[in-house]
Amino acid sequence: MIEVSGLTKRYGKKTAIDNLSFRLEKDRIYGFLGPNGAGKSTTMNILTGYLASNSGTVLIDGFDVLKEPYRAKKNIGYLPEIPPVYPDMTVREYLHFASELKGIGKKERRHAVEEVMEKTGVSDVSERLIRNLSKGYKQRTGLAQAILGYPDVIILDEPTVGLDPKQIMEMRELIKSLRPGRTIVLSSHILQEISAVCDHIMIISNGKLVASDTAENIRSSMAGKTRIELNVRASAQKTDSILSETLTGEKTWDTKGLADGTTDVMISCPAGNDIREQIFFAFAAASVPILEMKSITDSLEDIYLTLTENSDKETEDAVLENGDKETEDGSAESGVKS
Repeated sequence: MIEVSGLTKRYGKKTAIDNLSFRLEKDRIYGFLGPNGAGKSTTMNILTGYLASNSGTVLIDGFDVLKEPYRAKKNIGYLPEIPPVYPDMTVREYLHFASELKGIGKKERRHAVEEVMEKTGVSDVSERLIRNLSKGYKQRTGLAQAILGYPDVIILDEPTVGLDPKQIMEMRELIKSLRPGRTIVLSSHILQEISAVCDHIMIISNGKLVASDTAENIRSSMAGKTRIELNVRASAQKTDSILSETLTGEKTWDTKGLADGTTDVMISCPAGNDIREQIFFAFAAASVPILEMKSITDSLEDIYLTLTENSDKETEDAVLENGDKETEDGSAESGVKS
């Protein structure tokens, strides 16, 4: 279980995370979704103790990441956006080294390494130097390291980067298989990725949590207007006349007469209003055939774009590349000299 309260992180003048608070339970997969630079990677780095926050607390299974780092980190498996692999080691050597760091006993170590290699599909390259692996295999080796020992909390930052479509599907199934008894956090800026794997979605924009719920609940609660598209066999003037007599309240429409004598119509009304029957009978009463009619509601993609449309364009990496570095108290110190 993860408890985050009032988490704030600044890089110089830029606020990467702004007063984040949330609670993540076991047996669930949580998705951090947001555009590049929204604060996803910074949040994950703080959750794992890799970065210090300017303020706020993070508890992993009740242990404070800053005050009790060893006990907290012992429960975490972490795959950063760039896998922390050693290029001069073979895959097997690296995983044995990682298992030793994680405190896995000598008797269990060999079996643990073989098991995660099999699960992540790197057994066939186990004796190859990591430097000679493709990006996809490096990613899978990083994941194998993260799940060694099957910790209570598994944090994955863009875990499918560099994988081909078949590998992505396999990775998703593997992540789902790890759910029982664990808290899994998965970050991505790809909505399809989050929707396919996660039970709960958390959308971050400009370092703030702008939505947190299941995909279905976010879609229902954030849905905007319902739109209905029509194509009718009538002039635009005739169509406007029928709609004016039929639709009342917060309903608007646009008509466009076409060269074939038909008219395209786009009707907008408040979410949850199903006026298709009303439209059908109105045009039927006027002896005007409806050639096509379909209802369009805001998709999760539309809602995501609305929630993140003002997100800062700068990425977190750009901030660090400008020379910002961590001081002992976790604040940012500029490395740029005049």
